[in-house]
Amino acid sequence: MAAALGKDSKCSIARSVEVLGDSWTLLIIREAMVTDTTRFQDFRDRLGVAGNILAKRLAFLVDEGVFERRTYQKAGTRTREEYLLTEAGRSLSVVIAALAEWGRARRPREDGTSPNFFDRKTDTRAQLAFVASDGSRIPPEQLIARRTRDS
Repeated sequence: MAAALGKDSKCSIARSVEVLGDSWTLLIIREAMVTDTTRFQDFRDRLGVAGNILAKRLAFLVDEGVFERRTYQKAGTRTREEYLLTEAGRSLSVVIAALAEWGRARRPREDGTSPNFFDRKTDTRAQLAFVASDGSRIPPEQLIARRTRDS
């Protein structure tokens, strides 16, 4: 599944899209993050994705370090696998939040739903923002992007 994208596969965006560029992949991560889904059948039921596609995506995400596969067994049943977000997977909360925010603003629906993120300790809603080194917020329309070396 991972293939070098474009002329500049050194670009961090190209490297990220190699892992995350498939729509099922982002929806699987969303379900794990927002609904605490960990089991194959639950992903399948929630997403309506074909089993072969789901199995391929989950295996790829395990190989890429986004999920960790663990064996579990309910009493009287055979062993099964569950998929838990790793630290790398949980760090995608910023990506999921940005997509949700963009969708709310640019693709609104009367009956739409989207994830919001909250501080676990205080239950305060978190907001995405670009923040300068002095702590001030920078509005998106004021930003410019430059290609620099990864640090």
